[in-house]
Amino acid sequence: MATDGFTTCLWFDGQAEEAAHHYVSIFKNSSIGRIGRYTEAGPGPAGSVIAAEFVANGHRFVALNGGPQFTFNEAISFQIYCENQEEVDYYWAKLTEGGGRPGPCGWLKDKYGVSWQVIPDGLIEMTGDPDPEKAARTTRAMLSMGKLDIAALKKAYEGE
Repeated sequence: MATDGFTTCLWFDGQAEEAAHHYVSIFKNSSIGRIGRYTEAGPGPAGSVIAAEFVANGHRFVALNGGPQFTFNEAISFQIYCENQEEVDYYWAKLTEGGGRPGPCGWLKDKYGVSWQVIPDGLIEMTGDPDPEKAARTTRAMLSMGKLDIAALKKAYEGE
């Protein structure tokens, strides 16, 4: 894995390699990189995974088994922009399966506690439209949803 640019490090408590494989299975343009293991020098058990490098949707990550000291929260989230409802439905289902939790307004937490925003293309333009009525209708519709429904958002935007 190249070292130029940015890499996001995600802190896990023993699930780093599992999480890396999980994310690679969901996103296109993804792969597993190096898997680092503890040696006899520790501090973890020799042979256990300390870190797993992976690429998900072209973005580089390191999943680190750092221990229970830190957990994920909504202060950091990953945004997935989707071309159509099929993509919204796919990512929503894949990221909430196995213990993930749906949230409001297109937000969810996956089974590891990582926060995601599953956003249809065009939503930002609709909620930020210079016409305050269109923007308000779209925003009200979005605020009433968990998983975002593109057809319903467009109807609200158009005033239907």
